[in-house]
Amino acid sequence: MVPRSGTICQTSAWKQELAEAYRRLDDLLAACGLVAAEVPDLDLLPADFRLLVPRGFAALMRRGDPRDPLLRQVLPLRAERHLTPGYVLDPVGDGAAARGQGLLHKYAGRALILMTDACAVHCRYCFRKHFDYEGLVPSAQRQAAVVAAIRADESLREIILSGGDPLLLSDGMLGRWLHRLDAIAHLRRLRIHTRLPVVLPSRITESLVRVLRATRLDVTVVIHANHPNELGVAAEHALRRLRRGGITLLNQSVLLRGVNDQVATLEALSERLFSCSTLPYYLHQLDPVQGAAHFAVTDRDALILEERLRTRLSGYLMPRLVREHPGAFAKMPVSSDGWFSRLLNPGVSLNDPEDP
Repeated sequence: MVPRSGTICQTSAWKQELAEAYRRLDDLLAACGLVAAEVPDLDLLPADFRLLVPRGFAALMRRGDPRDPLLRQVLPLRAERHLTPGYVLDPVGDGAAARGQGLLHKYAGRALILMTDACAVHCRYCFRKHFDYEGLVPSAQRQAAVVAAIRADESLREIILSGGDPLLLSDGMLGRWLHRLDAIAHLRRLRIHTRLPVVLPSRITESLVRVLRATRLDVTVVIHANHPNELGVAAEHALRRLRRGGITLLNQSVLLRGVNDQVATLEALSERLFSCSTLPYYLHQLDPVQGAAHFAVTDRDALILEERLRTRLSGYLMPRLVREHPGAFAKMPVSSDGWFSRLLNPGVSLNDPEDP
């Protein structure tokens, strides 16, 4: 996300690392041992959603390979300019779910706070790449209103911190949020969605872990890794540090054409996640955000991958293949006949039009 709200507060090593992230396409290509002419369909002048890639993440990319799966996730292509039917600006209905003051309420018992509009990396398939955060990121003055809304809704059991990336906030700011949420008696769980342990692992400090441990709430950190090559030594150390702090670790991946749409890649990802103290949780079908159609994998191919993967992995290493539909009351399994999905959300078929 492009920072606008000024809610990022950074410290020490990770502040410097984020400041030095690649923001120019030619700098990133040079770091990967490439020139623009070697990259098919490269967009030299992306209209929006500027490039942002931490140097540590770029260092995990294969030099001289324009199809490297990590590079493909962050490289602007001309295909993003294509207007594909069914691909929209707000593919998961965040706008309709907004309850004001930065609170999204989609599912029973849970609410999500948009902590910031900023990320440490700009993924080209991001479902919030076009999202208008104006007025939805709680300012210091509006935090009390968010907490009051949560306190007033006794049906809530879990709060999700999202963004942007909530771990771009300072330890102090996170600690103040957790202190306020901790005081709400009907809350039981806190979930944090972040890509930082993967793309900016220096953010995961002992100080941060102490902040996360200081609450009575059960804390789960949900990371986002799509390919085993993303989980280098630094990411492994960051994840193990969180786990030693008693924090539950889960991973959500997005199924992306040209990135992880091979059974061997998904198998290696699950194995690598587990070796990093993290359980595979969801494998998402791509949210149909405008400009990301070139990443799409058909349901037919996704289901074939799922069945082949099931023959290779233990059950606890098997992520659930799901899709999010605006207005539905749960993430929906992508199934071969769609019966369960239609039960959850009548009238919605998850099969591709070309599927029999």
